[in-house]
Amino acid sequence: MKRIAAAVGVMVMAACSTAPVGKKKAESEQERPKPPYVVYATNENSGDVSAIDPVAMEVMATIPVGKRPRGIHASPDGKLVYVALSGSPPAPPGVDESTLPPADKSADGIGVIDVAQGVAQGKVARVIKSGSDPEEFDLSKDGAQIFVSNEDVGKASFVDVAAGNVTASVTVGEEPEGVTTSPDGTFFYVTSEDDGTITAVDVAGKKVIKSVKVGRRPRSVAFLPDGKRAYVTNENDGFVSVVDAVAHKVVGKVVLGKPGVIKPMDVAVSSDGSKAYVSTGRGGKVFIVDTAKNAVEGEIEVGARPWGIALSPDGKLLFAADGPSNAVVVVDVVAKKVVKSIPVGTGPWGVLVVR
Repeated sequence: MKRIAAAVGVMVMAACSTAPVGKKKAESEQERPKPPYVVYATNENSGDVSAIDPVAMEVMATIPVGKRPRGIHASPDGKLVYVALSGSPPAPPGVDESTLPPADKSADGIGVIDVAQGVAQGKVARVIKSGSDPEEFDLSKDGAQIFVSNEDVGKASFVDVAAGNVTASVTVGEEPEGVTTSPDGTFFYVTSEDDGTITAVDVAGKKVIKSVKVGRRPRSVAFLPDGKRAYVTNENDGFVSVVDAVAHKVVGKVVLGKPGVIKPMDVAVSSDGSKAYVSTGRGGKVFIVDTAKNAVEGEIEVGARPWGIALSPDGKLLFAADGPSNAVVVVDVVAKKVVKSIPVGTGPWGVLVVR
């Protein structure tokens, strides 16, 4: 799954501990047991990333990264964590953009946090040029390239990680957002909120393969492990599109609820491909979809506005960013209930799990 990566060296996160002043360092940092994985949450409004210990279920580090951190992913080896940064002001649906302050293009880029070698005293190691207003992205299978949605210009950019710059861009739909690389690494899908499409982009040829109509305001994409099907959330239609990822065509849909009430946002697929979990923003729920039947098998109340989601490596816990609550909500997906709400920064947006 795109949000889980293998990693070593998790102990370096102790260098950024947010333990209260007065606690002994040995107790708050050096003696902290190393968790089996770390959960990261991007906090769009406070400009930082929270690193969460999933065993203690508390923040173990807060990392300042820059303006409007949203999308977050790890390198294939898990030693680097990448964060999309943007100097464009928030522009929710219906806002008059002429009333917004000018964009700070100098803030646009992909921030890089070196998890294996240290976090440079809580600061990103470097910022990679990624084109205008990056919101989401994904990586090539070898980690050498980053594929970025440039929201304000309707493009998807290819970024060379080593060189730190854009090597090519292709035109996709208006207001692109979600980006997900296929399991075999040959192409990636980009969602277009304004056009109601997903665009398949060839990695080797750096060209558009096909544009596919899905539903209104598509946000995120997740593939089944075999790469044959993908699930696309459609915020304004209350359903998830089922896509044949070989022929690049819609073959079905899973209705979650009434449009305008249930707003499908992010989607995460279990490692065995049997379940797809869908957050619903202001709908306040996460739905569980049986991928064999393409049918809803359950729903869980998860905070005020569950947004970005990620599964634990064993698939038993789901972590959801709840922006209005400034928290990451922890869900036991077996018991179908919330077990913890962890305070993080302001306006959490994306979630990443790293072994």
